[in-house]
Amino acid sequence: MADTRIARTQIHKEPQPLLSRSRPKFYVTALLSSRNISHIREVHAQVVVNGMLQNLTVANKLLYMYAQRRVLGDAYALFGGMGERDSVTWSVMVGGFVNVGDFTNGFATFRELIRSGVTPDIYTLPFVIRVCRDMKDLKMGRLVHDIVLKHGLLADNFACAALVDMYAKCKVVDDARQLFDKMQNRDLVTWTVMIGAFAECRNADESLVLFDWMIEEGVVPDKVAMVTIVNACAKLGAMHRARLVHYYICRNKFSLDVILGTAMIDMYAKCGCIDSAREIFDRMQVKNVITWSAMIAAYGYHGHGRKAFDIFHLMLNSGVSPNVITFVSLLYACSHSGLIEEGLRIFSLMWDEFAVRADIKHYTCMVDLLGRAGRLDEALELVESMAVEKDERLWGALLGACRIHGNIDLAEKAVNSLLELQPENAGHYVLLSNIYARAGRWKDVAKMRDLMSQRRLKKVPGLTWIEVDNKTYQFSTGDRTHPRSEKIYAMLESLGKKLELAGYVPDTNFVLHDVDEEVKLGMLYSHSEKLAIAFGLIATANGIPIRITKNLRVCGDCHTFTKFVSAITQRVIIVRDVNRFHHFREGTCSCGDYW
Repeated sequence: MADTRIARTQIHKEPQPLLSRSRPKFYVTALLSSRNISHIREVHAQVVVNGMLQNLTVANKLLYMYAQRRVLGDAYALFGGMGERDSVTWSVMVGGFVNVGDFTNGFATFRELIRSGVTPDIYTLPFVIRVCRDMKDLKMGRLVHDIVLKHGLLADNFACAALVDMYAKCKVVDDARQLFDKMQNRDLVTWTVMIGAFAECRNADESLVLFDWMIEEGVVPDKVAMVTIVNACAKLGAMHRARLVHYYICRNKFSLDVILGTAMIDMYAKCGCIDSAREIFDRMQVKNVITWSAMIAAYGYHGHGRKAFDIFHLMLNSGVSPNVITFVSLLYACSHSGLIEEGLRIFSLMWDEFAVRADIKHYTCMVDLLGRAGRLDEALELVESMAVEKDERLWGALLGACRIHGNIDLAEKAVNSLLELQPENAGHYVLLSNIYARAGRWKDVAKMRDLMSQRRLKKVPGLTWIEVDNKTYQFSTGDRTHPRSEKIYAMLESLGKKLELAGYVPDTNFVLHDVDEEVKLGMLYSHSEKLAIAFGLIATANGIPIRITKNLRVCGDCHTFTKFVSAITQRVIIVRDVNRFHHFREGTCSCGDYW
């Protein structure tokens, strides 16, 4: 009996296998219950010992657990030793690399899949397409698109939606739209991607059309979709559509949380209605640092530097600490309001009081601030002393200041630095050419134009948009394509006579061509913003504000012209150019002629 008891005790103390070798599902169950990497490795060891690694279901689950825990070294070692692989194996391995941001190995594994002769499935392809999207690798994206077509997978919504997203993020919107239009069942995510793509590529009007179509199709937007359409309204600057979207948000009882509320602040600010932006801000129950920064930036766009500082102090009193974005917004407000000393003080306090280290955006705002004030030597000294890497926006701010103050030598230095960074950007050549033209150096102007011609670069045309009766109209310089062109030019002629009596003198220095004065006058009066304002005057009722948006900076003559028009017509005219907003009322501008 004693011997028997001893034998039983010994048997009981022998190491027991963690899992039974009889049924593979026990291994799968054990892996599903794994909570840490040590447990997974223990199960892995038992799988090997018990000879179950050849079971594809068990091996795939083990591979998945490694990938899910982001232990890609172990995962790839297991993957390399697998004698058999199916589509799940490849999908898990490709997805594992992609999810940890290892796009190089993700691509390499996908290429290995293709070379092995395995047909990629609808689970693997979205991972690869996502890599193309995140890397903005359009060439590889098109190759993957060809693979999708070759294997007849384009009908699958997942693959097609991923391709739409990839083309959209690579800013090839036409290709994205072609695929989008062919989809049989478009889900909310795909609609949102397509709406956002048009907004990002400066075709916000098409975004709004798509939103209307989505609603007609019975697709109910979520908060992400609403934020996307709100951002599209902000880019377009269309007040009527902004009001309609706001109404839709209220009617469908979307909560005004931090994300949506902040987007609406930005929308109203960029549609030229700072009061509505402030109303949204005041109604929000919860505000984070981004919300406060958005309100500061909104006042900055509109040249209300003092109000931007008021919001900043309210933010500090509420216990919210400013971050890098807050100080960019505040310094921007200073630079567009002429608050030079305040800007210098805030810039020096960023690190000392708030432990926020200045980056390239802060330095760019400071160069802009000093440059606009004519303190070009200080601006250059700041550029040369800064420790962070200089970019095209910094040099562009310095070049813009040179244009304002006619500093040709410094402008040439800035352009040389810009051309090293962006040799194909026509805007740099044009700006230096304009500076030469203002100085009457027509030979240098000709040289710049010849250089642009040799490099096949084209100037971005000046365009202005105006919304009338819920429709957006576009004007270019000298435009005569509008159905009411005759009345528009007649209005300009009539305005010209009244303005001259009121003391307006056209500044032909802003015509940057070597032509006679009469031709210059004709060119001045055909600027796109003047055409849009004239159309606004004949197409809207008295007392209605005229809102226009321009893709370039408003020229000095158009700025003066608009001040006079606001005085003699008693109209409020709101102009959004590439840099800021100008509110013209009774002969004055909100920028104080400082822009």
